[in-house]
Amino acid sequence: MSDPILLLLFLVLLSSAEGALLRQSFYSESCPGAETTVRGVVGRAMAREARAAASVMRLQFHDCFVNGCDGSVLLDETPEMAGEKAALSNINSLRSFEVVDEIKDALEVSCPGIVSCADILIMAARDAVFLSGGPKWEVKLGRQDSLTASQEDSNDIMPSPRTNATSLIALFTKFNLSVQDLVALSGTHSIGQGRCFSIVFRLYNQSGSGLPDPAMDPQYWAELSRLCPQGGDEEVTGDLDATPQRFDNQYFKDLVRGRGFLNSDQTLTSLPETRKYVEIFSKNEKRFFEALVEGMIKLGDLQSGKPGEIRRNCRVVNGVSDDQLVKTK
Repeated sequence: MSDPILLLLFLVLLSSAEGALLRQSFYSESCPGAETTVRGVVGRAMAREARAAASVMRLQFHDCFVNGCDGSVLLDETPEMAGEKAALSNINSLRSFEVVDEIKDALEVSCPGIVSCADILIMAARDAVFLSGGPKWEVKLGRQDSLTASQEDSNDIMPSPRTNATSLIALFTKFNLSVQDLVALSGTHSIGQGRCFSIVFRLYNQSGSGLPDPAMDPQYWAELSRLCPQGGDEEVTGDLDATPQRFDNQYFKDLVRGRGFLNSDQTLTSLPETRKYVEIFSKNEKRFFEALVEGMIKLGDLQSGKPGEIRRNCRVVNGVSDDQLVKTK
């Protein structure tokens, strides 16, 4: 069994050294249309389904936090490898893998064997933010794709929707990410939806009390209890903020009012050090956007240092045949 603490320390040490090897315009000569291709596919996916923006963006977080930004979250399960798609925080939750497939297919036509799946996730997340009304920034590229995935490491590292602010600060600190980074990156919940499964405990039994979360606005509780009644369908989804298709600072305005959808969101108002940034970002969207870009770049610098490759198919390591896979859509 891998030691999650040693793994996190290893990633932090590598993020500075290997992050320096990544650079902007990495594909300017080898695949000059790469970033345009990625943005085009993400835009078309959003036109088909607005929720795709949040789903694509979320893939970067679930990839980079587990053994660095290496595309491991995209690998399908095999009889020899339990993939990260079935990890506790991912199963029946992560989606839009087909958008990544579409991007990769297009790039393999124009630039076969050049652009890594890990870099696709970084570019696609940036484009999902920008195309939803958020900031635009230059991304550093040049990653390789992992040769394996680790469901165990994902289970050990990824936070749950129940996580409190103290635990979130501790987790982000291990990745050399600051409290400001934590709050700004949480602001990516400006777009998208969450499942009733993730909040029913807040509505009816917070911390085993048999009562709702006292931090929740009563009117908001009434709205969510209608959406997610006790014993109801926990796969029903609700908006993460009041403007779920536009990337803005509404998420923070909602938190100030006790209208955070997830416990891991509303908890950011529970400590002075996190609430400080919630209040700043709720009043100043420009500050939020600037902090978000800084945090996204730092997150993208996390690397494992392990040997890798440029996958031809983001779902499989090169050389693995389709009949060896357990497909995950």
